[in-house]
Amino acid sequence: MTIARRFTLGALSASILLTGQAAQAEITDNEIRIGYLADMSGPYRDPIGPNGLEAIRMAIEEVGGSVAGASIDVFSADDRNSPDVGSSVVREWIDQRNVDMVTGLVASSVTLAAVRLLEEENRLGLVNGAVSSGVTNESCSPNHIHWVYDTWAMSNGTAKAITQEGHKDWYLLSADYAFGHALEGDVERVVTENGGTVVGKARHPFPSSDFSSFLLQAQASGADVIALNNAGADTINAITTAGEFGITQAGQVLAGMVLFSTDIRSIGLDAAQGLQFTKSWYYDLNDETRAWAERFRERTGSMPTMVHAGLYSSTLHYLQAVDAVGTDEAQAVRQQMAATPINDIFATGGYIREDGRMVHDMYLVEVKTPEESQNEDDLFRVVRTIPAEEAFRPLSESQCHLVDNT
Repeated sequence: MTIARRFTLGALSASILLTGQAAQAEITDNEIRIGYLADMSGPYRDPIGPNGLEAIRMAIEEVGGSVAGASIDVFSADDRNSPDVGSSVVREWIDQRNVDMVTGLVASSVTLAAVRLLEEENRLGLVNGAVSSGVTNESCSPNHIHWVYDTWAMSNGTAKAITQEGHKDWYLLSADYAFGHALEGDVERVVTENGGTVVGKARHPFPSSDFSSFLLQAQASGADVIALNNAGADTINAITTAGEFGITQAGQVLAGMVLFSTDIRSIGLDAAQGLQFTKSWYYDLNDETRAWAERFRERTGSMPTMVHAGLYSSTLHYLQAVDAVGTDEAQAVRQQMAATPINDIFATGGYIREDGRMVHDMYLVEVKTPEESQNEDDLFRVVRTIPAEEAFRPLSESQCHLVDNT
């Protein structure tokens, strides 16, 4: 196999300016380099964070530690949920480490900054943590793929189901950055399309530990449903505060738009029981997912979230594509990935569209009561499987410049 040799133009120009003659040293052509960029210490640490690195390593081990004679090196960094930090890390990885692929990519603001750099330098990005549907809509590129979920899919599953149950008046509480804004817009669209009305909105700082004033406003609005358009520690704090205020006991529905199994464990079944939300994957779906999850728990001490499973799946699919085409050149690898169906522990019959969206089934789930739960890992029941073609934004509605909607 011949891994494409590259010179990074920015580093080359800087080197020439400094020495008048030096060029960047050639990177060995028998190594695949993967960078894992994620929130390692903030609100998304538990559902994604350091354990995501183990999911990537499991995929590398799955292919035997090398592809077509090339060894695989993986390294990681904490983006601290800062676009500036994330961009700086990705730039260093491109210029100094000759990274082939960057994965993780959690906060949407960090992701949107990072994928612009990857496109400029023709490297590949596999977006697993970020939720904003804009990643493969108005901000699509030929250099990144969105794997696990997005705000269109999460709101389409949850908000549609709840509105159709007769809960028509909604209050939207959203994290005040790109992800929260996108989710707010997608939830409002789904609510209105299904005959509902948004009676109020508020945006909270990201991250936030005090939701008292926001939830008192939502409670006073008289809305049938309070939508939490946030994730991670923010969602946990909001649900805990809502429980203290007796919001659900008084009859309002609390709808978490992005929830992880780690969140439910933190909240507890007593407080979370009955919550309905959409998931892209759950470790208790079938025998295959349970077996993989047990291997993950042996390594990390905890069960995997849907993002952990997505990190494994996307990395495995990437490495198999590199092996098949015999190069790490981003466009050749992406083309091979798009030409190959995804059939693994994460998805069956999944596929990558021209906008970079990996399309797969989603699941509307409900948190079990303490009495229904058989053990500490028995958290949800699947209410409905949402077929892939129904789960994600139709291409006919895409604003991606890679899609021909003429």
